[in-house]
Amino acid sequence: MHIMEGFLPWYWCVFWYALAIPFIAHGVVRMKKITAENPEMKPLLAVCGAFIFIMSSLHVPSVTGSSSHPTGNGLGAVFFGATVISAICVPILIFQALLMAHGGITTLGANVFSMGVVGPFCAVFVWKFGRKMGLGYSAAIFLAAFVGDWMTYVAAATELGLAFPIPTFESAWIKMMLIYSYTQIPISIAESFLTVIIFEYIQKLRPDLLRRLNVLKTEEPKKPSIKMPEAN
Repeated sequence: MHIMEGFLPWYWCVFWYALAIPFIAHGVVRMKKITAENPEMKPLLAVCGAFIFIMSSLHVPSVTGSSSHPTGNGLGAVFFGATVISAICVPILIFQALLMAHGGITTLGANVFSMGVVGPFCAVFVWKFGRKMGLGYSAAIFLAAFVGDWMTYVAAATELGLAFPIPTFESAWIKMMLIYSYTQIPISIAESFLTVIIFEYIQKLRPDLLRRLNVLKTEEPKKPSIKMPEAN
């Protein structure tokens, strides 16, 4: 997904920066609010950020000027909201661009928009829809992780198709999605299984944090049982 440095025309770089910045700003404000009100959320936030960093560092060659890799954006988006992931993706993508030659600074806006905006928002939508439809936590988080990953690449293909509509946007987009699909579908499935394992571990270890984040339902207090007097 990481679009390489200097690959996009300058005006598309400016355009994607302009679209990504409001989400990043909102995410920073929300992250500060969450950690100020609940300091014990900081380790969980760090775990979600580390998961994104590790997953998105595992690159496989695919579309020219880009690559395939897991994204890890679904887990944190379900826990903290989509815009928090927008903010978290900024230092991750800068580090990867400067020290790992993955992505770039000029293309940072485009990469944040696909991995930190489109993917997380789609993941949250699928999570909420799945839970509303009666899916269990594990099934809902599996689908959220899969869609968050896959939609990141739909967004990346759209960004590349708009920049290089050869011969048309539609044909360029379809060609890139076909190339992405060979690597990204199996990657998305594997990432989703791993996300379920991590989710279930956190659910078992700290369900109180997930209830405070409204990820798990709050347990209703048990009503005291009333014993009927025995008949003599």
